[in-house]
Amino acid sequence: MCVKDDRQVLIVTAVEAEREAVLRGIGAAGARFTVLAGGVGPAAAAASTAAALARGSYDLVVSAGIAGGFPGQAEVGSLVLASSIIAADLGAETEVGFMSVDELGFGSCVMEPHMPIVQKLSVAGQQAGYRVKVGAIITVTTVTGSAATASLLAERVPGAAAEAMEGFGAATAAQQLGIPFLEMRAISNEVGPRNREAWRIGDALRMLENAASLLPEVLL
Repeated sequence: MCVKDDRQVLIVTAVEAEREAVLRGIGAAGARFTVLAGGVGPAAAAASTAAALARGSYDLVVSAGIAGGFPGQAEVGSLVLASSIIAADLGAETEVGFMSVDELGFGSCVMEPHMPIVQKLSVAGQQAGYRVKVGAIITVTTVTGSAATASLLAERVPGAAAEAMEGFGAATAAQQLGIPFLEMRAISNEVGPRNREAWRIGDALRMLENAASLLPEVLL
């Protein structure tokens, strides 16, 4: 799909703190970017993204925020760019285990981001000295809080790098209109047992700001 050089970009975060970090990163280049805090979870992300796309004309949708990183895949303080966006709990529980909507024949739980931009953003981040991982980001409706669930999700989506709650929703809204999309996540904590004291939200928000600062250059 062709993406115009003079891109109008919609960036959707979950909460205001993420939105503010993105706005700080974009800075003076903000005229080309609309940044909104669309709410927590895939339903809120899909609805708010769809509403924004109905109001304006955009060439790219970005789901952005902080997230949990899977141990061994994405370190706390690093940046993950989605190579695929996967609704990891969209499906059915059966006697033999979880079946995705793909396996059930009811659609797909996988969204494919616009990889040329992902690759350019990855290179720009690495050149800036940031730790950047390109890998699968899963979307869940319940944040993981145990080692057992983390292990189960890692088995369900081999190589999953990060866990968030909005990417699949925003991507669905964009895909419905044929608009390219991507997801970027700054890692604040490990996916696993819930330990708020170990979360580095401030560091993750600074990384999110740094990542956003790359967008105007990457999208020239």
